[in-house]
Parts: sequence; structure tokens; C-alpha cells
Amino acid sequence: MNFGSIFLSEALGTGMLVLLGVGVVANVLLTKSKGFDGGWLLINFGWGLGVLAGVYVAYKTGGHLNPAYTIGVLFSGADEYTPGVEITVATTLAYILGQLVGAFVGANLAYVAYKRHFDEETDAEKKLGVFATGPAIRGLSWNFATEVVATFALVLVLLAMGHTATGLGPLAAALLVVGIGASLGGPTGYAINPARDLGPRLAHALLPVHKTTAVREPATVGARSAEPLADPGPAQVPAGKNSDWGYAWVPIAGPLLGGVLAGLAAQVLF
Repeated sequence: MNFGSIFLSEALGTGMLVLLGVGVVANVLLTKSKGFDGGWLLINFGWGLGVLAGVYVAYKTGGHLNPAYTIGVLFSGADEYTPGVEITVATTLAYILGQLVGAFVGANLAYVAYKRHFDEETDAEKKLGVFATGPAIRGLSWNFATEVVATFALVLVLLAMGHTATGLGPLAAALLVVGIGASLGGPTGYAINPARDLGPRLAHALLPVHKTTAVREPATVGARSAEPLADPGPAQVPAGKNSDWGYAWVPIAGPLLGGVLAGLAAQVLF
């Protein structure tokens, strides 16, 4: 496979993953959605099924969908990313760039699907939470450690699956993501994938997603009278948007380190 075909396969697969993953979070968080308040497990299963769909779409390249997994394969000492795709600098870049672009596009498509609901939602933190991960208790060093541990578990088990003839394929990967979300997702929202967080966070920064705040206009004075006219009441005006770039390094660096450590461990264990 050449650079373009690898890029396209991973972009399509990761785009499908993020479309369904961001979509399920929007369904649960945005107040007027029919899935509002569906709970953490609904989000877990939504992301897991997004993995299932994405891996099938990106079958030509093995459905990595995640730079941390691609890096894990690289550090595991493998010769190929998938049968027929040799590990080189060019193929590595094709995988990672495809994943990043696909995640950005998938997040934008999810926004289109929920456009009216974003317009109606006034909670800026919920809007950001649809796109990007964030900590339940902010402490960047510990948040980083959580992402390292969770991604290590993800990549190590995926690498082990490559040595077992279960026949489950994408379903096993999907169930693994559901399990990690249920077990280790509470502290940080389990990015476990730099593309999954960076692409949607960038989409949030660029899209017209903002909260509105009520600002009371001062009463105006009539031209021929000193008496103020009727108070027009509060006006809805856009407030500033915060994509929390100060946290963004955590779901990028943490998963990448977790992937490297899992790859190194796989060399010894498998």
C-alpha cells in the first residue's frame, strides 16, 4: 500500500470512530437530545461500537485508528503494521496523519448532526465535553499517569490479541474499549488516543460553538423626553470560548507514552 491509500484508510476508519464516539457523548450531554442523561455506560458502549465500525472501515490497514497503537506496534519490534504494510517512516506518518485528519473530520460531522442541539445548549463545559476529554479532578501529573496506565492496558492487550486466534477481531477490540472506559475512564474520560482528543478539540476551537450569556442593556432615553423608555431586557450575546488547551497535552503525551511502554513490554512478554 502507498502513502495515500494508508492515509485514506486510516482517515476513514478514525473518522467513523470519532463520528460515533463524539455523537454518543453529544447524545448524552446535550440537554435537549433524546438520549440526554443516558449515563456513563451508554458513552462507553457508544465508543466501543465506534471502534467496531472504524476497524471494519479501515480493514485494509488493520484499523489502527490510534497513534498510540501505531507507536505501540512500532516499539514492539514488528516488521509490518499489518500484512503487506512495512514499517517505515513514510508508512508511520501516513497512519498518524490519517488518524488525525479523520478524527477532525469525524468531529465536524458529529457537530453537523447535532447542530440545533449545540445552538440550544447554554452550558459551555458540556459543549467542550462533547468534543474533548477532561479530568474529573484536575491534577495534570496524575491525569497524565491515568492516561499512561489506561493506554498501556489498551495497547498491550491489543498486541496480545495479535498472537491469539480468537476470531473475534474488531469485536474483541470494541469490548476492550468498553471495559477500559468502565474501569479506568472515570478520572480523565479515557482519551487513550491522541487523535481522538486532538482532532475534536481542534474542531471545537474552530467551529461556531459558544455559550450565550444574558447581558442587560441599559435603558435608552427618548429624543424628546427625559423619561427612559421601557427596559428591553437581557440580550443574548456570545461569550468567550475555551477549548482548554492547557490540558490538551495530557491526552496526547499520556497515550503516546503508554503505547511506547506497551510496545516495549510486548517484546519481552510475547
